Amino acid sequence: MKKLLVILFIAFGALSTQAQELEWHTDIAKATSLSESTKKPLLMFFTGSDWCGWCMKLQKEVLKTPEFAKWAKENVILVELDFPRRAAQSPEIKNQNAQLNQFFKVRGYPTVWFAKASKNSEGKIAFDALGSTGYVAGGPTPWLDGANKIIKKS
Repeated sequence: MKKLLVILFIAFGALSTQAQELEWHTDIAKATSLSESTKKPLLMFFTGSDWCGWCMKLQKEVLKTPEFAKWAKENVILVELDFPRRAAQSPEIKNQNAQLNQFFKVRGYPTVWFAKASKNSEGKIAFDALGSTGYVAGGPTPWLDGANKIIKKS
C-alpha cells in the first residue's frame, strides 16, 4: 500500500511539474520574434492575476493542467498581459499591456486573444487577430476544442 502511495505521489508530481514548465512571456517584442521563428500564433492572456476570480478559475481549471501544457508547447507562444492591483510592474510592461488592451478592445477579464504577429521594417509589431475566448466551463477539453477552432483559421 505504501509503495502504491509513493508511486501515485511521484506520478502526480511529474504531471504538476509538466504544467509548470510552460514559459509565459511578458515582453511582446520577444514573444513576436519567437512566434515568427516558430510560425506559431500568440496566445495572449489578459488577466488580473491578483484580483480577478474568473482569471484564477481559468488558470486552475485549464492553464495549469497537463493537457493544456502539452497542447501549448505544440501550438502557441504564451504571453501573459497582467493588470494586477497589488503586484508591482515596470512602467514599460504597464504601458505595453495597456496598449495591447486597447488595441484588442478587451472589455473584461479573463480574455484570451490568439493572433499572428510580425515586425515590419521599422520594427513595429503588426497583429493579425484570429479570435478570442475567455473562461469556458468544463475543464481543459472544451476550452482546448474552442482554441483549436480559432487557431485553425490561420
